[in-house]
Amino acid sequence: MKIAFFTEMGFYGKVPRDHDNMRTEFAWMVALDATHIPLTSNFTNNTQFDIGIIIVPKNNPRIVNIPNIRKICNKIGMMQEGPHWYYQDKTVLEQVEYYNLLHDMDFVFAHNQSDVPYFTGICDAPVFVMPTLMIDSATGELESVDRNGIIIGGNFVSWYGGFDSFIVASELGEDVYAPSMGRKKEGEETYIKHLPYMKHRDWIHALNKFKYGIHLMRTHAAGTFALNCSYLGIPCIGYYGLDTQQRLHPNLTVDLGDLVSAKNLLKLLRDDEQFYTECSIETKKLYKELYYEDKFYTAVKEQLALLEMEL
Repeated sequence: MKIAFFTEMGFYGKVPRDHDNMRTEFAWMVALDATHIPLTSNFTNNTQFDIGIIIVPKNNPRIVNIPNIRKICNKIGMMQEGPHWYYQDKTVLEQVEYYNLLHDMDFVFAHNQSDVPYFTGICDAPVFVMPTLMIDSATGELESVDRNGIIIGGNFVSWYGGFDSFIVASELGEDVYAPSMGRKKEGEETYIKHLPYMKHRDWIHALNKFKYGIHLMRTHAAGTFALNCSYLGIPCIGYYGLDTQQRLHPNLTVDLGDLVSAKNLLKLLRDDEQFYTECSIETKKLYKELYYEDKFYTAVKEQLALLEMEL
């Protein structure tokens, strides 16, 4: 089965397995041995693909040219980008255009099981889950470190819920760290310490030094922070509705807005060494059982095979 990914990125070809910035979309392409094609391509290449997966740019969806993509793909589908509701902050015309774009698809890939009923209700195409993924070999050899400190998963904006995470993290009375994201707010440095912008491999090595993770993000999307923590065996507190959180950190997942339970869990992780160790061991075990590359490949290939049978 030949698969192509279409995004706004400008390169054509395959992503190498040792890429130093193995973000989620790159990991998908590597695991599926897919070819990346820019959405701005003139599509003069005669290569034909069985499946085309489109990641629609949030800020420039009109560059998606369905007739051109169909020229080289037998079936095409959309990969969810961000939370399923993000397009409703656009103009009414843009919302309608997004809706119509969904109806041009032969299938849709969602981030989480909780997203499936939404897309099933808004379009007629079959909806599958494309699990968030890491390519372990791309992280390089991890250092053996004595972990300490606490890191939250995002900045002080509603998208990431960073302020809620900070309030909970402050219960430990320690410095609170956060990655630098595109939505970083001026003034955050008064309350938290920022890690610099970095490529994915460097990010994993930086995250590996922390003992606790908190990501009270009400925006349910790919869930990479919870996944990254699980890969490293770092207990992460977060909200229900995000597959990577509730599947990989089941004993540290709380209801939306339940900061009381989040604070209590953080204190328990600090005060009960056995509970911390059990959470750490469990999340690494669950990562291997649920999110290793071979699990992803089998699950997604089975879903795509259902489409191929209809070709």
